[in-house]
Amino acid sequence: MKFLRSMTNRRLATIGGLVLVLGVGILIGTLINTGVNAARSQSQNAAPDATPLVIPSPVQLSSEFSKLARQLEPAVVNITSSYEPKGERSALPRRRQQSPSDEEGDDDGMDLFRRFFGQQGPGFQIPRQRPAATGSGVIVDPKGYIITNNHVVDEAESIKVRLHGDNTDYKAKLIGTDPATDLAVIKIDAGKAMQFAKIGNSDAVQVGDWAVAIGSPFGLEATVTAGIISATGRDQIGGQFQRFLQTDAAINPGNSGGPLINVRGEVIGINTMIATASGGSQGVGFALPINMAVKVYNQIIRGGKVTRGSIGVRFPAQDRPELLKSFGVKQGVPVSEVTPDGPAAKAGLKVEDIILAMDGKPIRDGNELVERVAESPVGSTVVLSVDRGGKKMDFKVTIADRAKLFPDEAGTSRRGGEPESGEAQQAKFGISIREFTQSEKDQSNFKDTHGVVITNVDQGSFASEIGLQPRDVIVSINRQPVSSVNDVKRIQATIKPGDAVAFRVMRADRRQRPVEWISLFLAGTLPANE
Repeated sequence: MKFLRSMTNRRLATIGGLVLVLGVGILIGTLINTGVNAARSQSQNAAPDATPLVIPSPVQLSSEFSKLARQLEPAVVNITSSYEPKGERSALPRRRQQSPSDEEGDDDGMDLFRRFFGQQGPGFQIPRQRPAATGSGVIVDPKGYIITNNHVVDEAESIKVRLHGDNTDYKAKLIGTDPATDLAVIKIDAGKAMQFAKIGNSDAVQVGDWAVAIGSPFGLEATVTAGIISATGRDQIGGQFQRFLQTDAAINPGNSGGPLINVRGEVIGINTMIATASGGSQGVGFALPINMAVKVYNQIIRGGKVTRGSIGVRFPAQDRPELLKSFGVKQGVPVSEVTPDGPAAKAGLKVEDIILAMDGKPIRDGNELVERVAESPVGSTVVLSVDRGGKKMDFKVTIADRAKLFPDEAGTSRRGGEPESGEAQQAKFGISIREFTQSEKDQSNFKDTHGVVITNVDQGSFASEIGLQPRDVIVSINRQPVSSVNDVKRIQATIKPGDAVAFRVMRADRRQRPVEWISLFLAGTLPANE
């Protein structure tokens, strides 16, 4: 019995030991496992309060811009113009000396505004005859007629066009150009009817409207950018016949000639230039309104060129209310120069006439006069209503061909010495003046019959603010002729502070040989301290 009891106790002790060892092992394993899980949990939940993101199933989302891109891309082409290397030329149009606006136009470009070929870097110079230059264009006819910028194809030896999604280069034929608006028409024959863009009406464009630009910036075909119309009717940044739509849609070198479209997929402009200090887009781009482009296009496809009417007058570069106020009218265009033997001269118009209306319809400013005259058929007759010294008069004027009336003339640079004869006298407006002798007039090719010479302009004076300069010749003040210093004193005695004062001056263009004189109107309101 004792033996059995002893054996039983030993077994129980052994079992108990085993249970104890097993329990300790389980406890240790549990602790180890817990630590591992805790570490693993900590590594997988660095942000336990964050909600995982879920990628949705691929579904085609609606987008008006993507629809526009698909609709218009087949009608937008990439243009490559090839040249023979022949020196260099500026990327900007040839600059002219600042002068009155005229029917010939004023291409006084600004350094900030650059036409955008596929230029190399931000510099202002590009090769005159580049190995190749790239631009854009838009197909407007299923037979392959394309509108682009003149500067994209200007002087090119060959022009090649590549369609969207087609690696074939089609040789293009130049149909005609219009440098005045920087537009050109080319044509390709692809052996098939081509998809073409729908033309819109740029007169309906308003500031704030969405605008989409499509083109080949930096040679990257079918690039689409979007923005809004920032301004309409921008002028004084191009030629006489250029009025721009401004947009912040990104456009860059290579976009030239491509379309600017509205949200209906209609072309409302032809991208032409940008304002930039770096050579790339800075949110200020300019497109020629499509209405203007259509008029040019229609003339080119009919006759291969653009013909504009002219009456042969010049007028102030900027409309100044003070000038019109001094003449006693609210609106109109002051005539600063009449071209000898031109239509206006033959009809009887004179310098200082104010053109009020054309064919009974009022003329608001010089831009409207130029536009309406330019669109009039050469050889047709219009009636101009003018104010002459307070009297209303009508003149029948026959429209002439502007290109013949204002042919391009290459002037040579020359510095002319200023005669020093005569004693200068101080005038009320902040200027010193002296008599202009007949011998001086003869020597300087001065064709007017009267005037006094400005010898000095006081800094910060009324004369300085309105733009009078030394060497200007004053020929009239408030439409009263000036032949002597005494005339100036007599006229200025009748002018009180707050009155509008208008000077007509002749300014020598010393680049010309012989010297040519430019007629200017300069006006302002006389302040109290003059």
